[in-house]
Amino acid sequence: MEQVTSAAAQVIIAIIPIVGIVMGSVVIFFYLLWNHRRRTLLLKAGHYNRPDFDLLSFSLLTGLLLGSVGIALTVLLAIVEGASYGLLGGIIPLSMGIGLLVYYGIKRGDKQPHE
Repeated sequence: MEQVTSAAAQVIIAIIPIVGIVMGSVVIFFYLLWNHRRRTLLLKAGHYNRPDFDLLSFSLLTGLLLGSVGIALTVLLAIVEGASYGLLGGIIPLSMGIGLLVYYGIKRGDKQPHE
């Protein structure tokens, strides 16, 4: 038995992701707008405190996560597909993770007191 989908069903199926993307974009836009207005009002009132961001901890955590995901993907894709362009799906996060870990090592070395 052959199933035939109607044109209306195909249109609805095509519209669903578009509506999702548009609604997500609207939510993100209003979040950014209201956050900007809140910061502006806090600055005018003199109550704004700049949030602290520890770049070393962020680079260490992100480097470890990207490195481990990159190693797993590289090994898996090398076993499944061999040496092909699909292997880039593992090599790219692996190299990003290594780069972040190298950055962490260099910056951490700069902060230690020299004897």
